[in-house]
Amino acid sequence: MKRRDFLRNTLPAGVMLPSLVSGFSFRAFSADSNIMRSLLMPVTETDHVFVIIQLNGGNDGLNMVVPIENFSNYVNARQNIYIPETSVLPLNGKAGLHPAMTGLHAMYNKGMLKVVQSVGYPQPSYSHFRATDIWMSASDSNAEVNTGWAGRYLNYEYPNFPNGYPNATMKDPLAIQIGSSTSLTLQGPAVNMGMSISSTSNFYNLINGIQDPAPNTPAGKELTYIRTIAQQTQQYATVIKDAALQTVQQVSYPINNSLGDQLKIVARLIKGGLTTRIYMVNYGGFDTHSNQVNSTDSTTGNHAKLLGNVSDAIKAFQDDLKFLGVDDRVVGMTFSEFGRRIKSNGSTGTDHGSAAPLFVFGKHVMGGVLGDTPILPANATVSDNLPFQYDFRSIYSTILSNWLCVKETDLQQIMLKNFQLLPLVNAGGCQKPINLSGESLVSNYPNPFNSSTVITFKTDGGHTMVQIMDTSGKVITTLTDREYTAGTYSVVFDSGLLPSGVYYARLQNMATQQVRTMLKVK
Repeated sequence: MKRRDFLRNTLPAGVMLPSLVSGFSFRAFSADSNIMRSLLMPVTETDHVFVIIQLNGGNDGLNMVVPIENFSNYVNARQNIYIPETSVLPLNGKAGLHPAMTGLHAMYNKGMLKVVQSVGYPQPSYSHFRATDIWMSASDSNAEVNTGWAGRYLNYEYPNFPNGYPNATMKDPLAIQIGSSTSLTLQGPAVNMGMSISSTSNFYNLINGIQDPAPNTPAGKELTYIRTIAQQTQQYATVIKDAALQTVQQVSYPINNSLGDQLKIVARLIKGGLTTRIYMVNYGGFDTHSNQVNSTDSTTGNHAKLLGNVSDAIKAFQDDLKFLGVDDRVVGMTFSEFGRRIKSNGSTGTDHGSAAPLFVFGKHVMGGVLGDTPILPANATVSDNLPFQYDFRSIYSTILSNWLCVKETDLQQIMLKNFQLLPLVNAGGCQKPINLSGESLVSNYPNPFNSSTVITFKTDGGHTMVQIMDTSGKVITTLTDREYTAGTYSVVFDSGLLPSGVYYARLQNMATQQVRTMLKVK
């Protein structure tokens, strides 16, 4: 590739350079003019930080958060991999954590962990690549969106980026990802809004002033050329190094735990004074088609090790934030591109599925379990999936609104649609009111039904939606999706030529959601 083509195809417009220091990839920019400075102020004044933990591969949520309330159906579906009830770490009496997750269980007991049940979206993809794109872009599954939800948020906060950055107002990276190249999550409308640290070792090479020599190859010559230009503007490298050197003592993190290694760097940079708002780390290995558990003890094996590492890393990170005196500023979240099927396979594993639980954690998290224990059929088939209760984009919307303080008028533009806010975090000044109801809000009659049934639902007013899902987890129709005044309403579900079987009616009204099981018979 010609040098000019290499630069044109790898650098977004307006970017002066990417600086590659021992594989440490980051972008650095200088201010264009003093006239621009008034346009470079962030929209929102907040010192809150959001940490995203990606669990690559599609995590098995049913063995991570075990459905005690529906335990017999869980055992029937997973006779070769189920976690014994006596081993489960109890949560709310209806569900429990995998026994390897003692660290997160301790955080739950202190009110610093929120378990959100059955998170997904209407038309789930079972492709790793496509499902990851959907989660990162916050798009509908039938839409191609080339920007990331966090990138759109950062573009909203810093609309002229990269022109004029870094500057006196924002001298730090807007977002940092550790462990891979910068992902779609941080992609803005014009350029990527974040920088990447390709590995934890490269971070320490940077702060220790170590740079690997470029190889004597054509690619190495291009790399040397880029580095030469990079030396002209190293503002981000300087602030990263300065921030890292501010912190000399941290708590102990688990050894041989790459997630812990990444989170240790995040804690160090937050304590060091970076005003970076979003950090993203990742941990892989969750594509457990086979050998998910040990055949002689289902509480051990590959999945148990992965979950134990996640739990230990997050617990150490939270302890470190408290030790460093910055735990007031940080909320984190785990996600995986999809869950696994209800029924296990013959290889002591699980195949690609749809909805799964996720965790939100931190000092200001509203602890507990959000959502009902997943509904499991008595005799699950290999095609059965969990119906989603919460759209994953509601998690993002809540974090943006109630933690990063995005104005309600701007939230829909960032998230592309209106999504419900959930009781996840207590954020002080930017907390929005959330109303929840414990009563039964959606029902249908008759049930079982032959061809049609009347679905009755109660709404507190505002945006209200009723969807019908099948057992694969897909939304087959939306019966209503509009603004309502408070009251009780009815809609008719005409099943037409749909086959007999189980279907789900899902009600969403602001922060409230409920799922109702329905049975169609001949």
